[in-house]
Amino acid sequence: MAERVATFVFACVHNAARSQIAAAFFNALAAPARARAISAGTQPAARVHPEVVEAMREVGIDLSGATPKLLTPELVQGASLLVTMGCGETCPIVPGLRREDWPLADPRGAALERVRAIRDEIRARVADLVARENLQAAQH
Repeated sequence: MAERVATFVFACVHNAARSQIAAAFFNALAAPARARAISAGTQPAARVHPEVVEAMREVGIDLSGATPKLLTPELVQGASLLVTMGCGETCPIVPGLRREDWPLADPRGAALERVRAIRDEIRARVADLVARENLQAAQH
C-alpha cells in the first residue's frame, strides 16, 4: 500500500514572500513521494513580490507564476505541520495540528541584499525541517 504524502503548510500574511519561498525550497528539498508543501496567507496579495521573484530566480526557482492564496481551515485540514511566519493571531488554530512559528522579517519592498539574506535564512530553516522530519530527496 502506498504511503500517504504528508502535507506541510507555510503561512504568512500576504502569501507573497516568506511562505512562497519556504514552500518552494521545501518542494525542492523533500522527497516528492513522501511530502509536499503548500503556502497561503491570511490576507493574500495580488501577486508574489517582484523582489522575491528575482531573489528566487537567482537560486534557480521560478516563482513568477505563483499566485497567493487564502489560508483556510480546510486548506490545513489533514496537514502534518503548519509553519507560520508573522501572521500571529490571524493564523487559524487547528486542533491537533502541529505548529511552528518562524519569526522572520517581511522582505516586501526591501533591498535585494536584504531579500537574499531572508531567502537564505528560510532555506536553512527549511533544510533543517526536512532533515528533522527525515524527508530528504535522494541525492543523484
